[in-house]
Amino acid sequence: MAVLEILKYPNPRLKQVSEPVAQFDDTLRGFIADLEETMRAGPGGVGIAAPQVGRLIRVAIVDVSGKPGGGQHGRLVLVNPEIVAYNGFAKGREGCMSVPDYTGNVIRAERIAVEYFDEHGEKQALESSGFEARAIQHELDHLQGLLFLDRLVSRRSDLFRRKVYKQ
Repeated sequence: MAVLEILKYPNPRLKQVSEPVAQFDDTLRGFIADLEETMRAGPGGVGIAAPQVGRLIRVAIVDVSGKPGGGQHGRLVLVNPEIVAYNGFAKGREGCMSVPDYTGNVIRAERIAVEYFDEHGEKQALESSGFEARAIQHELDHLQGLLFLDRLVSRRSDLFRRKVYKQ
């Protein structure tokens, strides 16, 4: 396993739409292991998407279980994920390893339903709410070439310089 280099804004690759995964093999699972190691090596990392390390494929990992108000599902590997339902909206502060110097207020659905494949190609579905749902939506945005900067409530009043990247 290896810690991969994280692309930083304004790298143009972060704005590209990712392609669906077609092969569920050892190469994919090896990449997922490297992606997860990269997420866990970063301070405060609760999610990462393949485009953040320069791979334009529809793969994301989310694990908010170690955070206050954490997730219902623990470690999630989401391959070719799609949000199929959402409900309620709330504003919340987000940060990103690809935008390390800033955080911002973004409106996201409070509850979502997601369909996806796991790293072995098995079809999965889940319902999520709260912080976990926010993290999933944030990572799935990366697969569409979007950053939290694209969803700020207001660029004037809802973007904040990060004073310290908390471990």
